[in-house]
Amino acid sequence: MFANRKAVMHVDDDQLITRLVAEQLRAAGYESEAVNDPLLALPALVRGQYRIVLMDIHMPQRSGLQLLSEIKTLDAGIQVIMLTGLVNETTVIEAMRQGAEACLFKPLSDPSVLIDAVDDAYRRNNRWWDSLRDLTQRRRTAETVASA
Repeated sequence: MFANRKAVMHVDDDQLITRLVAEQLRAAGYESEAVNDPLLALPALVRGQYRIVLMDIHMPQRSGLQLLSEIKTLDAGIQVIMLTGLVNETTVIEAMRQGAEACLFKPLSDPSVLIDAVDDAYRRNNRWWDSLRDLTQRRRTAETVASA
């Protein structure tokens, strides 16, 4: 269901950053939705059924770390990549501890690093969906054998 959709939600209060990243993502074959108000991120995430989220850490009203925690509570399978100008070892470790898949730093000197991180997140997401499909098929097979 979600596995074939190549769409990324990008949460950053800087519209220039979301516009530049959207161009890079589109060039790599991804859809991109920018959310420039972190208070609107969760409704947009649910509405758009995104499996991959790029997110800044330092934003007004709600930090990326707070939002990361809320996203993982909502659905731990959503892949979150932090894309931030806040270069701080403690913050990076906290993001990873809370379930971020990667932490990249702005400005990106090489856009391929971002695309590689998004590609990796999609591969992980697809493996989870494959596992869930396999489990469902095994259960159906077991039920069929048990009822025969």
